[in-house]
Amino acid sequence: MSGFLIFLGLIVVLAVFGIGIYNRLINSRNRVKNAFAQIDVQLTRRYDLIPNLVESVKGYMKHERETLEAVINARNAAASGLSAAKADPANADAIKQLAAAEATLGGALGRLFALAEAYPDLKANENMLRFQEELASTENKVAFARQAFNDAVLTYNNTRENFPNNIVAGMFRFEPASFLDIESEEKRTVPEVSFT
Repeated sequence: MSGFLIFLGLIVVLAVFGIGIYNRLINSRNRVKNAFAQIDVQLTRRYDLIPNLVESVKGYMKHERETLEAVINARNAAASGLSAAKADPANADAIKQLAAAEATLGGALGRLFALAEAYPDLKANENMLRFQEELASTENKVAFARQAFNDAVLTYNNTRENFPNNIVAGMFRFEPASFLDIESEEKRTVPEVSFT
């Protein structure tokens, strides 16, 4: 009888231990979803600003239709990527697609602002200045939200991969989450410096 009680006690201890691990994994995954919700708010704000920016630029940049269309197309692709990622922020593929779409949008906006430099009236336009300032402010908020998201992903992935958590994570199919890296490759390229 005492052997049975010991066995039963061991089963109860293992079950409680397993439940604790499972709950930690759920909490970590929910932190990832919450952190992504903050990114969603900021990116949605950014996407809402872009059509207004394009409208304020259209009158000045009549000959730059391709650039304006590229910005709108990139914005629509990024918004679509955001919708897919919002459905499951722990889905690594959806996060990677969002990051790629955001990089494309960042490049298109960069080209738009570079072209705007060639139009002195546009550079001084009050609407253009306001939208540039709002976009810059939103970019800072996106960067902050992205850092919080990536911290939550790191915590979740560490919790998921540590032993014995990895056994419970494997049993209940907790998939790894992916970091959101929106930065463009140009920022990672080391500039060549020559003093000749």
